[in-house]
Amino acid sequence: MPSRRKVVLVASRKTVGKLNVNDVIGQLVGHGFEVNVEEYFNPPLFGSNSHARVKSDTEIVVVLGGDGTMLRAAELVHGTDVPIVGINMGHVGFLAEFERFQIQDALAKIASRDYSIDERVVAQVAVTIPHQSTPIMDWALNDVTIENAERGRMLEIAIAVDDVDVSSFGCDGVIISTPTGSTAYAFSAGGPVIWPEVGALQLVPLAAHALFARPLIIGAQSTFSIHIPHSDQSTQAATQAWICADGRRQQVLPQGSTIDVHQSSQTVKLARLIGIPFSSRLVSKFDLPVRGWRQGSAQHTLNDGEKK
Repeated sequence: MPSRRKVVLVASRKTVGKLNVNDVIGQLVGHGFEVNVEEYFNPPLFGSNSHARVKSDTEIVVVLGGDGTMLRAAELVHGTDVPIVGINMGHVGFLAEFERFQIQDALAKIASRDYSIDERVVAQVAVTIPHQSTPIMDWALNDVTIENAERGRMLEIAIAVDDVDVSSFGCDGVIISTPTGSTAYAFSAGGPVIWPEVGALQLVPLAAHALFARPLIIGAQSTFSIHIPHSDQSTQAATQAWICADGRRQQVLPQGSTIDVHQSSQTVKLARLIGIPFSSRLVSKFDLPVRGWRQGSAQHTLNDGEKK
């Protein structure tokens, strides 16, 4: 007798309140899957390698929730070849494939393996803290944020690219995002949208006190280095900062710390159930005004001409 196909189901707290998860489990079982449910799990410590991984014989991870739940699921599959697929139960749900009302169709496609694999860039993070010989290693699918630990005070940072000093300024912090994260926090902070297939990372300053502090984009072979210098007694710099990966895993950064971020050799695999291009997803999720002022102006001129 052939072994049953295995799937991991990840659900958010909000999803459990909105949806009968047992119904989804029943549908998956009906399609021949053995289902392991991961409803809630706390984020691991920054740099920890002890967090849970899915078993190697898992076929796919199905996520019921928004982008935050997708990022939790990414912690389960990071370092494996297991893909994840999202059914949006939140608001924007940029990483999700289907909406809540499409669950039945989505599960049927998963059962018939009617999907493609989209490999997403992962950022590799190395944090060097003074008087510690070994860097703390972590990663991010969306973004890495470095922010002031004391609200109301400015964080002084120095930025280098490939060991070349590029800029330094006071700020609230910086965001280093992958193309996947370019539509999230980095976008809200004024960064550009980067198409998922582009091998790049971007750095976006947060409220920088500088005449020139624009987003920077580097290629797949380059590295961002962010240094938090020891502050002068006369400055109002904070005593320390903190780093957060994907809004979940955090670490305090004392003065003198250096953070190196580059593209990882690993990727996170997203299962794509429908062949909608990223451009269409961008327009749909952000409700972009595709009928611009030029079209409106042309229509107005035509109407005026008809009246004449």
